[in-house]
Formats: sequence, C-alpha cells, structure tokens
Amino acid sequence: MQTQLPLFNTFDFKFKEELPVGPSYIFVSNHQSMFDIPPLIYHLRHYHAKFIAKKELAKGIPSISLNLRIGENCAIDRKDARQSIAALIKFAKNVYEKKRSVVIFAEGSRSRTGVPKPFKTKGLLTLFKYIPDAVVVPVTVNNSWKVDRYGKFPYGIGNKISVLVHEPIPIAGRDGEEVIAQAESVVHGAVTSTAIDS
Repeated sequence: MQTQLPLFNTFDFKFKEELPVGPSYIFVSNHQSMFDIPPLIYHLRHYHAKFIAKKELAKGIPSISLNLRIGENCAIDRKDARQSIAALIKFAKNVYEKKRSVVIFAEGSRSRTGVPKPFKTKGLLTLFKYIPDAVVVPVTVNNSWKVDRYGKFPYGIGNKISVLVHEPIPIAGRDGEEVIAQAESVVHGAVTSTAIDS
C-alpha cells in the first residue's frame, strides 16, 4: 500500500505474507527516522502493536508523543539501566496478559545514514522471557533517513520510502540469541539504500 507524504515523499508498506490476528508478535525493525513510526502505528494497528521508545519521545512530538503516553507503550530511560529493565518487564507482562504485540527498534537508535547498526540483545531477550509464546517478525525500513538527514529543515523531497514486513520467526523452544541473529540478518539483508551507495 502506497501513501503520499508531504514534499512528494511516498511510503510503500508491504507484508511478505499475511499475519493472522491473534498471536503476540514482536516486530523487530531497523530505525532510520521519526518517519518510520506513523506508518508502523497505522499498518500494525490490527495487531494492537505497542512501542518501546526512549522517554524523550513521550513529549514534544505531535501525535507520536500522545500515543506513547496513553497507549500502554513503554518509555525507557536509556541512561538508567535499572529503570529500563524494570519498565520493560512490566510492559512485557502486560503485553503477554492482554495478547498485544510489540514494535522494537532493535538497533537502539536511528541510523542517520541508513547504514544498519548491530542489534542490541538485552531488550529482546527480556521480551522473549516474558512473552514466551510470541512470534518474531523482522521489519526493514528503507530510505526514510533521506527525509530528515539535515534535521527539520530542509526536509528531503521526492523520496520513495518502503517498509517490508518479513516472514515470522517462532521463538518457542529456540535459543534467543540465535533468533536475534536470524532476525538481524533478515532485516539488514533487505536494507538497499544507504549514504555509502546513494
């Protein structure tokens, strides 16, 4: 599905296969821009997807900040490891109890050049522990870094941004680190446009 954005930027959102509503999914994505978030909120709404984000995003960003504050999402303080883990455990237990899904930007912070970053494992392993019946779904975002590579002004013009939702990866009975490595390989393997080759 293609969506028109301001300044002739477009979003193309595709699922490689249909995901039935019902299971808890952990959507594991790379992160290139704040423009990654709205299409994920919209297109994953049927799965009751909740976001894990740094606490700074819970204020000052129209729509996104409000959603983070009131939508049972998880705001973490990246400078306080104890708070982060406690908040993540509480969040994961709620997701498990209510059969929600999760969106996590596993690289930890956005890439301003599109170049993929290694996945951070601690948060994902915590989710696996407390949502043991979840299914991991890798997600690859391409080209959104080009929209705000210079900050809020000037925004990039005429970029074709894509979001690709890959085939699911069950985690039950598997080693968590192995699942993360597989998801990272899938996500990064589909990144097609970076500052290096553009």
